[in-house]
Formats: sequence, C-alpha cells, structure tokens
Amino acid sequence: MNASEIVGFSSSVLIGVSLGLIGGGGSILTLPVLVYLLNVNPVLSTAYSLFVVGTTSLVGSASYMKKRLVNYRAALVFAIPSFISVFLTRKYLVPAIPDPILHLGGFAISKNVGIMVFFALIMLAASYSMIKSKQEEKTDDEQVLTFNYPMIALEGGLVGILTGIVGAGGGFLIIPALVLFAKLPMKSAVGTSLLIIAAKSLIGFLGDLSNLEVDWVFLFEFTTLSVVGIFVGSYLSRFVTGAKLKKSFGWFVLAMGAYIIIKELILK
Repeated sequence: MNASEIVGFSSSVLIGVSLGLIGGGGSILTLPVLVYLLNVNPVLSTAYSLFVVGTTSLVGSASYMKKRLVNYRAALVFAIPSFISVFLTRKYLVPAIPDPILHLGGFAISKNVGIMVFFALIMLAASYSMIKSKQEEKTDDEQVLTFNYPMIALEGGLVGILTGIVGAGGGFLIIPALVLFAKLPMKSAVGTSLLIIAAKSLIGFLGDLSNLEVDWVFLFEFTTLSVVGIFVGSYLSRFVTGAKLKKSFGWFVLAMGAYIIIKELILK
C-alpha cells in the first residue's frame, strides 16, 4: 500500500466523522478521496460513494432513532420521490450520458471530467449555504411542526436526481429543506436526514449493480472505516457546536470545490 492509499483509507474515517457531527458532508469528501487518492474511476466512484455514505448514514441514524430524533412522517414524504428519482437516474440517466459530453473543435469534456466539474459546482453551492447559514436552532417546545408537503416532495425528487448523478447523499440540501418546509428542530432534521440519506443512497446503489463491476472487498474495507468515523463524530458532537462546525466545514468544502475545478479544467 503506497502513501496515497494510506491517506485515502485514513480519510474514509473523516467521512463518517462529518456525518456524525453535522448529518451531511460525507459524500463531499468521498468522491474526491476515491478519485484523487485511491485512483478509482469517477463514474464508479459515484456508485461507491452511494454505498459508503448510505451504509454509514444508516448506522448513524440508529442513535437518533433511540433518542426519538427522527421524524418518520417528514422522512416518508421526502423519501418516496427521492427513491424513485435516484434509482431511475442511476439505472438509466448516468449510463446514457455521452462520452465526451461536449466536443467543440479540439476541445472536449469527457464524461469523467463533466461529472467531477458538476460535483465541484454542487460543492460551491453547498459551501455558500453552510458559510452563510444563520438558522438558529429551536427546541421541540418552541417549534410547531407544519408540513409543506408539495415542497418537501419536490425537494426530495430534485435531491434524488443530484444523488444519482454525483453520488452525493445530499445532506446539505435535505437538512435545510426539513428545517424550512417541515419546521423540524435542527437535531431532529439531522437524524431524519441521516435516515433519508441511508435509504436513498443504498437504493441508488442498487441501480448500479447491473451496470458496473464492483470490487466488494475494497468497498467493504473503505466503508468499515467510515462507519468507525461516524461513532467518533457522534461522540465529538457532544462537545462541538453545530453552527461553528458547519461554517468551518463550509470553508473546507469551498476550497475543495475550487481545487477540483482548477485540476479538471485548467491543469489537465
């Protein structure tokens, strides 16, 4: 195992830590780690990301279920359209994306580069929402749960498509939707988000099984380390305020997004 692989597998722990601390961000780390450190093909990496983030989120959601911090009604309304869109995207849309995506004269953008650049743009948008977020957490007693069903369902479908294309769990989009449209307290939104991410990502991964050849040994090793990380993240969340952590993580995501764009479009 070379230095790059050691750093790559070590970084898998950070994926779980991120999910345990803020209920999202795992996929933002997973794809770059798989592509740049472990040299996995970008299209295959999006599939691996779905499995890693889905499995890790499922383990993490269990502790929130025990604390009754998962709102199953909101999860169901969000998840059904998300399940459908992510499965169809992985099964039919991703394999149908042409390679190269764009070809003008001597300039061409391959499918792999296109996926990475699209992912980087999502990262930049996510970083903005994390850095600028000023949402104050309210307790269960202060919140009156009112559900905007059409908006929750619409957001679910859109997040499902995004998840399908880039392998992102979408926690950075799910949590704001649950807070704004379902009026959930932040901790409940995080727990509900983890459950949605788990189910949606694993269903999306099922859509890949007939299209891709999966290295199960590698995938299980990487996922196991990520699961260890979510226990670490859940423990650390007792001592770190979510607001400060989210903003710091937002700046990190901004830097990563900019790096991917520069690497894929300028340095190549």
